[in-house]
Amino acid sequence: MSNGYAHPEVLVSTQWVADHLNDPNVRIAECDEDVLLYETGHIPNAVKLDWHTDLQNRVIRDFISKAEFEELCAKHGISNDTFVVFYGDRNNWYACYSFWLFRLYGHERMAVMDGGRQKWIDEGRPLTTEVPSFPRAHYVAKEEDDSIRAFRDDVLQHIKNPNGKALVDVRSPQEYSGELLHMPNYPQEGAQRGGHIPTAKNIPWARAAREDGTFKSPEELRALYEAEGITPDKDIIAYCRIGERSSHTWFVLTYLLGYPQVRNYDGSWTEWGNLVRAPIER
Repeated sequence: MSNGYAHPEVLVSTQWVADHLNDPNVRIAECDEDVLLYETGHIPNAVKLDWHTDLQNRVIRDFISKAEFEELCAKHGISNDTFVVFYGDRNNWYACYSFWLFRLYGHERMAVMDGGRQKWIDEGRPLTTEVPSFPRAHYVAKEEDDSIRAFRDDVLQHIKNPNGKALVDVRSPQEYSGELLHMPNYPQEGAQRGGHIPTAKNIPWARAAREDGTFKSPEELRALYEAEGITPDKDIIAYCRIGERSSHTWFVLTYLLGYPQVRNYDGSWTEWGNLVRAPIER
């Protein structure tokens, strides 16, 4: 799949996945916002990655450790050479989140299935409730690559010295304005204050996707971000509430448009909106 993207190798079609369901060198992983969807039916031979139990530390506000990541991969039969294909619901937002975390620990061979779970279903392709089992693999992760991850001090530096820098708030306009403080059905994403980080431009993450969940063309994507001054010459940080929607935007800017310096602030509004003395705008 090319379509003029900067890194076409990180997208595969539903047909490509259908052709590789039994490929021992490929591991398909479903990563949903709705963590109960997998059990209702998934792509044959797809493993489940539960974003809040498999990918996150349950005690501290962080991701699983390097050793835990190695174990996660090993138990699913993923080695360093395995080509991992992520897909999920909601325009692949958690598929991109998982892709980002795998890249954080240095996995190289991976892609996102364009259109995600809904496109697979809309095309009448098969689902199964059978949970696959694969021979245990050996995995050696790299040290965490913080060049793609932003922390609150990095965001503060963006505000203090905005030249050549940009912040992208990928939440809804209502969250950005502060009108919507608490997201319905997301108690883990609460914040005491509403609004946005100063200097941030509001470009909701879903505007990068078409109605069928596939990504828009490079021309459409460039127009979307450049209209708000989000250009490839800048040091860019994207954020949302917990870093999942912003990982979708990170994926678009980094891999589809080829922007060289984009980081995901996974602390996002659940950290910033509760942070003492952190400046906000409404």
